[in-house]
Amino acid sequence: MRIGALRNRPEVPARPAPGTELLTAEAVRLTVGGRELLTGADVRVTAGEVVALLGPNGAGKSTLLSVLAGDLTPTAGEVRLDGRPLAGFRPADLARRRALLPQAAALSFPFPADEVVRMGRAPWAGTAAAAEDERVVDEAMAATESAAFAGRPFTALSGGERARVALARVLAQRTALLLLDEPTAALDLRHQELVLRLARTRAAAGDGVVVVLHDLSLAAAYADRVVLLTDGATVADGPVAEVLRAPLLSEVYGHPVEVLPHPRTGVPLVLPERAQAAPRLPRRPAGSRPSCTPGSA
Repeated sequence: MRIGALRNRPEVPARPAPGTELLTAEAVRLTVGGRELLTGADVRVTAGEVVALLGPNGAGKSTLLSVLAGDLTPTAGEVRLDGRPLAGFRPADLARRRALLPQAAALSFPFPADEVVRMGRAPWAGTAAAAEDERVVDEAMAATESAAFAGRPFTALSGGERARVALARVLAQRTALLLLDEPTAALDLRHQELVLRLARTRAAAGDGVVVVLHDLSLAAAYADRVVLLTDGATVADGPVAEVLRAPLLSEVYGHPVEVLPHPRTGVPLVLPERAQAAPRLPRRPAGSRPSCTPGSA
C-alpha cells in the first residue's frame, strides 16, 4: 500500500481507560418552533458505567439523547465527546465514537436482517477494523439472539425481532459510547433482561452506556447512575439508591410510589401506589355461558 493511502486512512479511536470521561453535557437548552424542549439538562458519562435517563413522558429524555448523539444542535450549553466539542466532529469520525439506537427501527426496503446489522460496520470501512466485520456481525447477532432470522427481510420481522436486530446493528458498530433510546419497549420479559445484561457487559468491557428507560425497577437493577429529568431539565443525578427515592419520584411523576428493597438482592423496587381494586368475579368453568336473569333478553 502506498504511504499516501496509509496517511489518508480514517482514524481508529483508542479505547478509553476505565473511568475516563467520555461525554459531558452542561446546561443544555433546546428550543424548537418557539417551544423549549430542554431547559437546562446536564449529563456526564464515564467509561465503564451504565447511566439511565429517567423521567415522565415529555421530560426530554429522547430529545436529550439526540443532542448527546449530535443529531440535534443545542440552542445553548455545550456537549463534549472525548474532551472535544461535539460540533467539531465530522459525521464519520463521530460514528466511530458513538452509536445511537433510536426508538423506532424503520426501514422502507426489505433488507435481510444480517445486512441491517452489517450497516453498523459502515463507519469502519477503510480502517484496519474492517477486517473484523464478519466476525463482529456474527457476534452481535448471537448476543441479541437474532441469528435465527438473519436471512429474513427486516420488514417481515415482528416488532420485538426488529428491535433485537437494531440493537445488534448498534453493538456491531463497536463504539466506546452507546446511546440507547427505550431499547426494551417492544420486548418481552426475557429479552428486556437480555438487553440490559448486554449493556452491563459492554460497561464491564470499558464502554459507556446511556439508556432511556421507563421501567424504574429495571433501571435500578442494571444502572450505575440515574439522571432524572422533568420539564427538560435535570433534577437529580447520582447513584441509584440516592435518586430513586419515593418522595422525589412521587413528585416528578405526579403519582405516589413506594420504593422497597428486593427481598434477596436489596436492589430498589419502585411500585406505584394503587387504590383498593374492585373485587374480581369468580371465574366460570370452561365452556359455560353466563346465565341470564328473567326479562334480561
